[in-house]
Amino acid sequence: MFSFFSKAQKKDGEVVKTSKISQAISQIFSHKKLASEIIDELEESLIIADIGTEVAMRIIEEFRTKKFHKEITPTEVKEFLAIELEKILQPCQKALEINSIAKPKVIIFNGVNGAGKTTTIGKIAFNLKNQNKKVIIAACDTFRAAASEQLQVWAQRSDCEIVAATKDGEDPAAVAFRALNIAKENNADFLLIDTAGRLQNKQNLMDELKKINTVLKKIEPAAPHENLLILDATIGQNAKQQLEVFNQIVGITGLVITKLDGSAKGGILVALADQFKKPIYAVGMGEKIEDLQEFEAKSFARSLVE
Repeated sequence: MFSFFSKAQKKDGEVVKTSKISQAISQIFSHKKLASEIIDELEESLIIADIGTEVAMRIIEEFRTKKFHKEITPTEVKEFLAIELEKILQPCQKALEINSIAKPKVIIFNGVNGAGKTTTIGKIAFNLKNQNKKVIIAACDTFRAAASEQLQVWAQRSDCEIVAATKDGEDPAAVAFRALNIAKENNADFLLIDTAGRLQNKQNLMDELKKINTVLKKIEPAAPHENLLILDATIGQNAKQQLEVFNQIVGITGLVITKLDGSAKGGILVALADQFKKPIYAVGMGEKIEDLQEFEAKSFARSLVE
């Protein structure tokens, strides 16, 4: 098995730079002792942090059962919440690994415009090249010239070959088909396929994703080996609808959550883990190449509340 992250790149660290839950706990305890109405405020803070109503209610009910006493400290509350959140997130902590027999390993990157697909591809390509892997990138967003140009910058930065459209508006599936043939001919280790950003409610665009998957199987029946969904953490609960629809269309195999460095509340990862049980492979903390980190449930749960 091969992981996208070398040992040097696997690190624990701050995951959510601004914790809404931690702020709420501090405010709740600032002038009051713990009482029933304060616990209600704590539940509300979990919901506001995008953890979701059902999960928040379940955690607070567990809190009332096990931990509720008037002298409990903010630190004890945070510790309890961190443990409960980690229980939900832990089953989704999986390394992004693909059976080493597959060559090239084909990964499709799905998601709406602005989610961070192109940047994520660039960071992963850079990581793979640093591990002496031969990588080819396919620019299958043939509708936006800017998308191909941005991907070209990342390809140059990571010293990877890029396969792009040969004419304006070329069928994205045709580009993917050509890219896989080139990858096989050149004995590449990985083929990373960028796709056009699309709203999950546009059926014609979603059908195009199906076509890319179907065309690849004509060359390599096991391809694609991964269908990743790139999700912007700042969109909150809308991420659940995106995952549901993309999963129905192409069968999402794992998630990369981006933009956790700004206004994102972070709790949406808990809601996604609880409902969908999909692997969360990595989280994006910014634009720098080292800002893509392997997801680690324990450190993430604690960053939400501390």
